[in-house]
Amino acid sequence: MKKVTTICLALLFVCNFNVFANGQQESGIPKIGVTVYKYDDNYMSFVRKAIEKAAAEDNSSELLICDSMNDQAKQNDQIDTYINKGVKALCVNLVEPAAGQTVVEKARKAGIPIVFYNKEPAKEVIMGYDKCWYAGITSAEFGIQQGQMIVDAWKANPSWDKNNDGKIQYVLLKGEPGHPDAEVRTSEPIRIIKEAGIGVDELELQTGMWDASKGKDLMETWLAKHGDKIEFVICNNDAMALGAVEALKAAGYFTGDKYMPVVAVDGLPEAVELIKKGQLLGTILNDPKALGLAAYKMTVNAAQGKDPLDGTNYVFGDKKDVRVACEITMSDNLDKAIEAYK
Repeated sequence: MKKVTTICLALLFVCNFNVFANGQQESGIPKIGVTVYKYDDNYMSFVRKAIEKAAAEDNSSELLICDSMNDQAKQNDQIDTYINKGVKALCVNLVEPAAGQTVVEKARKAGIPIVFYNKEPAKEVIMGYDKCWYAGITSAEFGIQQGQMIVDAWKANPSWDKNNDGKIQYVLLKGEPGHPDAEVRTSEPIRIIKEAGIGVDELELQTGMWDASKGKDLMETWLAKHGDKIEFVICNNDAMALGAVEALKAAGYFTGDKYMPVVAVDGLPEAVELIKKGQLLGTILNDPKALGLAAYKMTVNAAQGKDPLDGTNYVFGDKKDVRVACEITMSDNLDKAIEAYK
């Protein structure tokens, strides 16, 4: 049967291979090298599990997978190690989207295909190599849907306008600066709100780097500075929202009639629990199973010399990209999010 190999990077970026097999080691099947930008990222931990599960149910490849530990230089060395190990395709979750060209050149020099997933390099990077593709989400759609969720909820709850000025006084927790997802998740919700005829006042906008503890620290600072002037908390991802909610709870919110609407993106199990408790208004489901499966299937097909979409129902966009759908997730439709993260 196919084996799953985990690469642990040691000193000087030497890779050690530990093999976990369901049966006898099998030869004659292509190796594929997968990187995850950071194993302990809440969302990516589920994407990784989806890739590993797809590989465990499939006898068509030998999966090599490793943690890049949020270090692009380390990831570059891991890719070099994969190439030296003879992988037939790469599946890369970039640490830094700007490093896409460097990574592509490694694949091009080795003459092997590469599938980027979750973190999207520039269009010219993907289009510049005939054996390069992308699997991910339509970044802007998350922001658009989050904006619509805010608009609908604001109109349905006029009491949230604490000073009755017809505007939303908001604070925004942004992900990694320069990250394409962070940029559109920051700009698109505000655009949608304004287009709906609702005024906005930005009280704060700072980066929480996708991290719960940073989200908590920033929210504490903002509450100390602005107090009840804050009317809405907008977060680029669930992790930062989890931190923000902790800070809000410590400040007495979500008890009695003291409430703060908080919205996020991903649909993590922890976020679903907060929605159930009425401590998170909603999130936008970013299905890790669907993304992991798409990235894996495309990579295996490419490793076997097939069209990346062979045997799938996926359709390429204009950037040789496969896009996974997202969905507004609130208290009345949690089932899909719960299933996606099982």
